[in-house]
Amino acid sequence: MARGLRSDVPKEVSAAAGARSVDAYIAAAPRAAQPPLRRLRALIQSGAPKAEERISYGMPYYHYHGRLIYFAIFKNHIGVYPGGHADKHPEMKPYMTSIGTYRFPLNQPLPVALLRRFVKGRVKEMEAKGKGMVASAAGSSRRS
Repeated sequence: MARGLRSDVPKEVSAAAGARSVDAYIAAAPRAAQPPLRRLRALIQSGAPKAEERISYGMPYYHYHGRLIYFAIFKNHIGVYPGGHADKHPEMKPYMTSIGTYRFPLNQPLPVALLRRFVKGRVKEMEAKGKGMVASAAGSSRRS
């Protein structure tokens, strides 16, 4: 849940507040960084259309069956945090700087096709994780 939003706020209101917060985050970024941030946001939204957009830890965050992906602007790069082990995605290795971080230099174009595949892969991971949790819960309720 985005900071300042109560759990009794309707989901539509929460989602709209999250989108406004991400709009504000991008608007506050240096002017040169805004186009790649908007492009990354659009890639995430198109690859994960059911994800809820929020701000978490002061950065844009997408929730879909759990923590899907975060991103943040820095002086020379955009950081992308997949909410899990980045090393699970070998195609992203050129951008991996640590086990949970990818860095995309601002002086280079975003690898759009790669990011598109990555986001869709994260969606599938999270859907599988969500189904596993549902199956696990169903199995434990049958035993009771």
